[in-house]
Amino acid sequence: MRLWSVHPRYLDRQALVACWREALLAQAVLAGATKGYRNHPQLIRFRAAADPLAAVGGFLRGIADEADARVYRFDRSRILHDGDRLDGIAVTRGQLDVEWRHLMVKLTQRSPELAERWHDVTAPDPHPLFTVVPGDVAEWERAR
Repeated sequence: MRLWSVHPRYLDRQALVACWREALLAQAVLAGATKGYRNHPQLIRFRAAADPLAAVGGFLRGIADEADARVYRFDRSRILHDGDRLDGIAVTRGQLDVEWRHLMVKLTQRSPELAERWHDVTAPDPHPLFTVVPGDVAEWERAR
């Protein structure tokens, strides 16, 4: 499960679709609708939010907004709570940096034209749900 902290505009088609699917799974876990993935580390930051379902809903909304911009059809009716009044969740600069390096490796292999497009980005924007704060890589990150 990879719930990207970087802005969805940087994701290639495969990553955007996978992120949507995985965020829907995260939503199901947080709603108690599935028994799998309950202890996945990527869920820690959503569980820490005042309203975890609103937090993951806000995340899904950001992915769906990018899908709309690309004229993809993601079914927004699957979002249980769109998190429209949710304050941003903190993400550290270190976390964004580690995800950015990880994404650039994937893009170089899968979508070299996008890797070239984003090559000069040194400080990627976060997903609209997140607010960047100083700090190191998150404790839950496996790619440390």
